[in-house]
Amino acid sequence: MKSNIILSTALIILMLLSAPALAQKVNKLSGKEKKEGWVLLFNGKDFTGWRQCNGTEMPKNWVIEDNTMKVFTGEGRKPGQGSNGDIVYGVKKFKNFELSLDWKASKMGNSGIFYNVREVPKQAIYYAAPEVQILDNVDATDNKIPSHLAGSLYDMIAADPKSVNPAGEWNNIVIRVKDGKVSHTQNGVKVVEYTLWTPEWDELVQNSKFKNFPGFTEGIAREGYIGLQDHGYPIWFRNVKIREL
Repeated sequence: MKSNIILSTALIILMLLSAPALAQKVNKLSGKEKKEGWVLLFNGKDFTGWRQCNGTEMPKNWVIEDNTMKVFTGEGRKPGQGSNGDIVYGVKKFKNFELSLDWKASKMGNSGIFYNVREVPKQAIYYAAPEVQILDNVDATDNKIPSHLAGSLYDMIAADPKSVNPAGEWNNIVIRVKDGKVSHTQNGVKVVEYTLWTPEWDELVQNSKFKNFPGFTEGIAREGYIGLQDHGYPIWFRNVKIREL
């Protein structure tokens, strides 16, 4: 009997040590992350630091739901119909950084994560900033082109579609930007790499929908805001954190 108790206790301790991530709370930083320089951009309670792109307030179609930031269709809007509800973390601009966040899409969901956002009056957030795509790869209407699938550099470089979890499940994306070298790591898999402000980048732009966007052809900003897109579908975000490099 005594040996069984000792064995059971040892197994419990082993399980706790082997799964430290389970003990970490949502929208909280571990001691290790704090030492590494990570800071939260979302506290899980309100929209402190966030505002409408090209605005000063938060759009009404963003809410806090179960410790997440949620953008939803909104009253009077059809799914897929935008409402100028794109938002930015307006506290500061970032240049070299790692951004990590969790996202979950509704069925047919479509959204995007933007970095180096340069606000251009009367223009949408995607006018002058690279977009990391968020998508329900199975049922979204924008799933016909590989570079439009989740984790991709939108309309420019396709991500491996096998790296994304389906609608209704959480995904993690890490965007790393260092001296123009950029990578997207989706659910632990590096799916996209590219370098800004190079001839190769210019060729990507010329072969994309952005070839006639002055915000791209005149050059992506060297630093900018972090942004999230309202594309008219329910999308949830949590664990939004960044560390400068």
